[in-house]
Amino acid sequence: MYVNFNENPRGNYYAGDCVIRAINIVTGISWDEIYTTLCTEGFYLGDWGNTNSAWDWYLRSLGFKRYICPNDCPFCYSLVDFANDHPNGKYIVATGTHAVAVVNGDYYDAWDSGHVTPIYYYTKEGE
Repeated sequence: MYVNFNENPRGNYYAGDCVIRAINIVTGISWDEIYTTLCTEGFYLGDWGNTNSAWDWYLRSLGFKRYICPNDCPFCYSLVDFANDHPNGKYIVATGTHAVAVVNGDYYDAWDSGHVTPIYYYTKEGE
């Protein structure tokens, strides 16, 4: 089920902060702290803080592991399907151009992204 959630401090839906929102929902770490940490990592990488390499580093530093989504039908498996297949636990799901939090079968986003195709996801054992 879709849950509308936007922790952006300005309420901006088009800020490119989907990774920050997803990490915030799954970890409970504040939007400000995540933003600052990712910007700093992006600076060290010579890139933006929301690049895959920056947030991959951040999630791994928090104990998350990355997994690939099934590729049996790459265009017919949606975020809704992923959420239905994962009724328990906390996940940060990546689509290639977007990131979404899935918690106990619900997906949290600033817009209903249920139709997007998940490519990989992060989860933490015991979460």
